[in-house]
Amino acid sequence: MDALVLRLSQLDSEAEGALRVVMFYDTLMRRRVDLPALARASAGLAEDVAGIRLHGTGQVIRFSPDGREASTPPRSTSTTSPITLDEEEIGTVWLERTGPPRSLDDLLLERLAIAAAAVIERYGPARTTMADPALVELVISADSDEAARARALRLLGFAPDLPVHVVAVRSPLPLDRIGGLICPNRPVKAAPLADVGVLLATTVDPARFPAGVHAGIGATDSPDRSWQQARTALRFTTARQPIVHYDHLGALALLAQVPRDDAQHNPDVAAIARMADSPDDLETLDAYCATGSLRRAAQVLHLHHSSVARRLEQIGKTLDIELTDPTGLIRATLALITWRLLD
Repeated sequence: MDALVLRLSQLDSEAEGALRVVMFYDTLMRRRVDLPALARASAGLAEDVAGIRLHGTGQVIRFSPDGREASTPPRSTSTTSPITLDEEEIGTVWLERTGPPRSLDDLLLERLAIAAAAVIERYGPARTTMADPALVELVISADSDEAARARALRLLGFAPDLPVHVVAVRSPLPLDRIGGLICPNRPVKAAPLADVGVLLATTVDPARFPAGVHAGIGATDSPDRSWQQARTALRFTTARQPIVHYDHLGALALLAQVPRDDAQHNPDVAAIARMADSPDDLETLDAYCATGSLRRAAQVLHLHHSSVARRLEQIGKTLDIELTDPTGLIRATLALITWRLLD
């Protein structure tokens, strides 16, 4: 390669420079550098501020040619190039020259964009996208063979060695926005499927779901099983607990397998159903079952404990359950959960 550079330099100094730019980025990619290192190296090569921006997260990385993060406000970009991954623009790279662009700026940014896409594909973050529902269904369907599932995951941009969580979502918010929040630094794909939104994500941060979203999170043993787990977990969500991870349900997940007719005709569940027209009583019972304590339930409900005690006494008579007894509390809790699962 050095001999070729020498020969080209005798013919065309610009061709030599172009080849050196290509070799420069090839070396960086072989070293598996991250995005900040790419921006730092590019700024040094260009002898001016270089920047990288990711659309999905809004992350901006800017470095000066001295190797430090650029502290000055961004100047007007003199040259830009899109970062594309799977035929989708996921970000932008640029130079902030004060003077006119140089002859190799376009090539430099082209190679920087290619290198940035390779880093993003390997480590994330990637833009959240609305994916082809047919591909998503191939991934989560129990009828898909492993070869078809692996191909669908590859087409969706997931590396074969990364785990994939499946999340079942009900929300008025756009699915891609939710995906970008819960998985900001890794690939995530979204698609509507039947009556539920589906998110495929390599990581899930339950604390980042926005208000108003109900979501069930599956485990990562296999996407088809994760999907069934996510659907089950979604059934357990409530206004008080809008995000449920299947792994946290434990033995409660067995309630989802109770036949509907058996659940409806259970005396405790039927008694809960008769309370449905009294939202205050349901809220009181829910708070008491969730906390297991009269005083903590009163704190949750922002009521005096004596008021909650009177309510619980009346609710116990309606249900014919002694709520202050540990067995009675378990009966009421299971009945309340089972009644919700009927919806």
